[in-house]
Amino acid sequence: MGRAYRAMLGAALCGTAIAATAQESTQTVAGEAHPALWPKAKSQGLIDAATEAKVTALMVRMSIEEKVGQMIQADIGAITPEDLRRYPLGSILAGGSSPPIGSPDRSPAAPWIATSRAFNAVAMEQRPGHVTIPLMFGVDAVHGNNNIVGATIFPHNIALGAARDPALIRRIGAVTAEETAAAGIDWAFGPTLAVPQDDRWGRTYEGYSEDPAIVASYAGAMIDGLQGLPGKGGIQRGRVAASAKHFLGDGGTADGIDQGDTQVDEATLIRIHAAGYPDAINHGTMTVMASFSSWNGIKMHGNKSLLTDVLKGRMGFDGFVVGDWNGHGQVPGCTNTDCPATFNAGLDMAMAPDSWKGMYETTLAAAKAGTIPMARIDDAVRRILRVKMKLGLFDPARPWEAKSDTIGSATHRAVARDAVAKSLVLLKNRGVLPIKASANILVAGDAADDIGRQSGGWTLSWQGDGNTNADFPGATSIYAGIAEAAKAGGGTATLSPDGSFTAKPDVAIVVFGELPYAEMRGDVRTLEFEAGDKQALALLKKLKAAGVPTVSVFLSGRPLWVNPEMNQSDAFVAAWFPGSEGAGIADVLIGGKRDFTGRLSYSWPKTAGQFTLNKGTPGYDPLFAFGHGLSYAKGGSVPALSEVAGVDASLANTSLFFTRGKVPAPFSLAIDAGVQRSAADSATTQEGAVQFTWTQAGTARITGPELALVREVNGDLNLQITYRTIKAPAGPAMLSLGGGKVDIGPIISATSGWQVLRVPLKCFRDKGANMAAVTEPMALTATAPFSIAISDLRLATDPAGAVCPK
Repeated sequence: MGRAYRAMLGAALCGTAIAATAQESTQTVAGEAHPALWPKAKSQGLIDAATEAKVTALMVRMSIEEKVGQMIQADIGAITPEDLRRYPLGSILAGGSSPPIGSPDRSPAAPWIATSRAFNAVAMEQRPGHVTIPLMFGVDAVHGNNNIVGATIFPHNIALGAARDPALIRRIGAVTAEETAAAGIDWAFGPTLAVPQDDRWGRTYEGYSEDPAIVASYAGAMIDGLQGLPGKGGIQRGRVAASAKHFLGDGGTADGIDQGDTQVDEATLIRIHAAGYPDAINHGTMTVMASFSSWNGIKMHGNKSLLTDVLKGRMGFDGFVVGDWNGHGQVPGCTNTDCPATFNAGLDMAMAPDSWKGMYETTLAAAKAGTIPMARIDDAVRRILRVKMKLGLFDPARPWEAKSDTIGSATHRAVARDAVAKSLVLLKNRGVLPIKASANILVAGDAADDIGRQSGGWTLSWQGDGNTNADFPGATSIYAGIAEAAKAGGGTATLSPDGSFTAKPDVAIVVFGELPYAEMRGDVRTLEFEAGDKQALALLKKLKAAGVPTVSVFLSGRPLWVNPEMNQSDAFVAAWFPGSEGAGIADVLIGGKRDFTGRLSYSWPKTAGQFTLNKGTPGYDPLFAFGHGLSYAKGGSVPALSEVAGVDASLANTSLFFTRGKVPAPFSLAIDAGVQRSAADSATTQEGAVQFTWTQAGTARITGPELALVREVNGDLNLQITYRTIKAPAGPAMLSLGGGKVDIGPIISATSGWQVLRVPLKCFRDKGANMAAVTEPMALTATAPFSIAISDLRLATDPAGAVCPK
């Protein structure tokens, strides 16, 4: 560490003692922290003499096999309750798209309760040589208990940051805990305390704000809501364990790439990215989840200086550190099934969803060989058992499991509806808002009556795709909320997604925005909305040409460049992903009884290239500054905006290869001479489908810039094709991605009508594809005669019916 850097670091942290400590170091190692520079904290309510004595007595009875088992977590999609008789694991989780035992992937509470009980029944069996220890069952309950059909789904964190209301966050945490405990689950993987600095990151919406102060103000409030106050929580009171995540720096990765490298100095890591953790620890968070990301080249799952020296040492965290989905496998020298280094660095429980068996066996061998010291194993197990005891898991009474009627209750939905209203940010209003309740309202846009669209990612499935309104009993779409408000006020609301009408309406509300997404697939390369495919803009222009005053309700997980759409709107509302209670939008837009109070928790870009637009940064020049937000009481106008994006629109697309009859940029279609392309039969086709006919042997292929899909393979993504077989192939039909080939001929030959084929990317990898450099995301090779219509081709995550052809 150079002298100038040491002086800068000391000044940034404000304090002569800290500055002196920094100056004592003569050099720094990339990714190595200096604990004396970090803020102090102390876990509240986790350690007491009685609990520690019980833990000690239990550990004396445990074999090394049982101790190692406590350190491994498996996903319910890859383990059965019977497996626990041989492998005494300490925890299970249900990943974003993992269904309960014997049930569909979208299920209400009862199958989840049955699943939890089935696993715990084996864990708690009285059998020779077995110490009975309850499991911890974890889920990504990140905006409500979002895995459960019928649950209350809250706005995503980006929206809650706009509300500026820690008391609301505490209520949301309490509701989430009650609905999680009522489904037989005792651990929520939240809150996310990332401070996103690059809005291209696909998890931007999981962060409350770009401002560390807002994140810090919410951290303790959410912990209190989920867990209850220290000493007053527990599963018996409808509280669950929280997991502050992802430690550390995931919001600062270079180029906004998920699981990337946060390249900042230690002072910045402390000031920005660690801001929420001291309060989370002070409020007693029971667990902390390690990040996939790196800090200056060192993977967090292997960073001892941060996990052990800083988090457990300087910051006084007494709970346990859990890994993220096979994150240990990314540590140099490790694999998904073998990683002593991650435990030696300070991880206490490895999330090994589909790799748990190998991970258990290699960790046990490492423990017996002393590669992982027994003192480190005992420390990890003590921390895990401490949390289980403080959470009340050793008490078999689970009264909240009998309260499944609390899931989606009217009281809980009222909290979510209030959160929606408080999080809306008004960016433009030329006097069209508020709308009179007696008005004749046209409700348009493809997201107007779609609860899945308004809920976003991490909703019933990992990426939030594949949902229909039927999957949300008790919820309210945005259109339904508007219709209810209009009816109550003597007006009317007519749903017309394409904006068509017979009688001219008084006003149109157009609901549009991003499709749902989560980590990895949510990463983008430009902030331009609908780059290259301006469907929403065309609808707004159509209404403007008809002289209809128009209110845009924009759904998104980040601020986006929407200047063209804003120019065509008389009012523009940033509604984020509001969740299941769409009526909260009507509460503010219609009748004028409730005003806008939301303020931007992220700066809004002036061009599509302002990726790292954060308050206080050099050259800060947003369209709307952090904290901006209009209201009825305090109006404001927006002049005509520049419609020059400033970034190549084709850079946005990394996962959509064919749609609406065309191949969107930056990809292109090439067909051999033996393959003919024509419009599909309009009587039997989906919109924009194209027919491909083989008159002789040949290939139809889509090519484009190099895609790195290694993370997508680990995330179980699929190549998804919507197709209709017109004439079955005479022989093999080889589907290829990145050079890896599978024969889909037998599958497509056995179908009729429109179908969806999902082939996991790992199938192509296993057939030799180079997933680090894919330039041909699809090629279909066949011999004549063969004919197939294709309407859509993309990377997707819906696991339903996914198949790996030979």
